[in-house]
Amino acid sequence: MTAILAELLEVVETTTPYGGRATSFEPVGHAWLKLGARRRRNRDEAGGRRAVETVAAETRSDPRLIVGRALRFQGSDWRIATGETVGGRAILILERMR
Repeated sequence: MTAILAELLEVVETTTPYGGRATSFEPVGHAWLKLGARRRRNRDEAGGRRAVETVAAETRSDPRLIVGRALRFQGSDWRIATGETVGGRAILILERMR
């Protein structure tokens, strides 16, 4: 597999004056990722059913790679759902809603 460069982002959510929510992204750094196979499943939520795409990614361990932050690569934003460090390598499960 080839490695891709991803931008690491802090997700900042604020409330608008009209009661809505605005999401912005602040750059934190970059990481090289080795991606696994993508999987798609459906998740039932209060508003209905949503498609969730997940992918496992391996990278060098970095304290900035925490759950809740986002990685932007190949034109999409992926949230870090879980992360585990094993022997200097970080194994991340990334999710994006469709």
